[in-house]
Amino acid sequence: MKIFINPGHEPTLDPGACANGLREADVALAIGKLTAAYLRDAGCEVKLYQVDGLDEICEASNSWRSDIFVSIHCNAAENVYAHGTETFYCYGAGAGRLLADCIQSQILHALPVEDRHVCDAGFAVLRGTDCPAVLVETAFVTNESDAELLKTCQDDFARAIARGVTDFAIYIQPDVVDSRP
Repeated sequence: MKIFINPGHEPTLDPGACANGLREADVALAIGKLTAAYLRDAGCEVKLYQVDGLDEICEASNSWRSDIFVSIHCNAAENVYAHGTETFYCYGAGAGRLLADCIQSQILHALPVEDRHVCDAGFAVLRGTDCPAVLVETAFVTNESDAELLKTCQDDFARAIARGVTDFAIYIQPDVVDSRP
């Protein structure tokens, strides 16, 4: 099983949301690297790819012939009380919905985060990939409590995302995953 991990944003060109001493690109990369390691340990092939160009990301995933695409992000809002995790899938994508449900469920089980639910969306990386795809908004960098989780629980987020991916893989191909993270 080939898993494409896209840590959101790019540290030098667009670090994404910044608050509470965090830069989205850095947190997403740290969680992405940990997620990739857990998925490799579970017997998956993994490509980790963090760039600024959305078309380039989709092209890289498609040309690698990914089986699953996961984009990892941190959320932000002007309202510092906004908090929680949410996972997006492309409008009308049944497999994407199932993947999003698996990941969201694992994050909620592993961490004390508010459930902002699984939602459909038309994000470019969800529309432009040829496989089941999700965009995970782990937590809000603009909320103090969520930011603390993003600083201290990156491994927990990574394990949960990896478990969600392997849960999904078991649904679609029960024999492809050697062991769960």
